[in-house]
Amino acid sequence: MSGARDSAALLLRLVLGVLIGFHGIAKLGAGPGMVLDLVLKAGLPSALGYLVYVGEIVAPLLLIVGLWTRAAAIVIVINMVVAVLLVHTGQLFLLSKNGGYALELQTIYLMVALAIALLGAGRFSFGGTAGRWN
Repeated sequence: MSGARDSAALLLRLVLGVLIGFHGIAKLGAGPGMVLDLVLKAGLPSALGYLVYVGEIVAPLLLIVGLWTRAAAIVIVINMVVAVLLVHTGQLFLLSKNGGYALELQTIYLMVALAIALLGAGRFSFGGTAGRWN
């Protein structure tokens, strides 16, 4: 991987990790009640709601430091798909008031996570370029 690709991988990891991490911190502050209720209303065991913390706190931290980067990115991809299915299904085919796609933020998070999963951590990471999950 060239220096520019390594820098791009670092930039993508940091931006996605920090932005998704803010969502996780907000959920930590609010407590698990809302997420657990949402999962239960969807007909799933409420305990699965705790996986949101893996997708919005653990995975972003792994992205930021560049350790098990591909696995962390895949966790975020899954987290975003589940979030869209549980919370935003009614917005799948809507435009916002400004004319943009109603789910553009969720789509950007999903696609950047997918790009990181394909690209890997790059050499500016704790995991480096060695290993299948970096």
